[in-house]
Amino acid sequence: MNDNPLMRRLKFRAWHRGTREADYTVGGFFERYHASWNEEQIAWFERFMDEQDADIIGWALGTIPVPDEWKGPMMDQFLKLDFVKIEN
Repeated sequence: MNDNPLMRRLKFRAWHRGTREADYTVGGFFERYHASWNEEQIAWFERFMDEQDADIIGWALGTIPVPDEWKGPMMDQFLKLDFVKIEN
């Protein structure tokens, strides 16, 4: 990944969302799964980065419904939240 400018940029954006909750959620998702993504999945994540933190967290917590445009395998994987690790 260090040689790929797009992936470096996505990693930075994933971990610098603006709120700690979004950083852990989006950054953790990136860290856990990015190595296995194909071009289509990378493009999905790149578009996902343009969404508001409040919406992403709302989708993750189930407090707001996921819009149809985001439904699919990548969102299903995201909603598992099996990648969030908060260190003390």
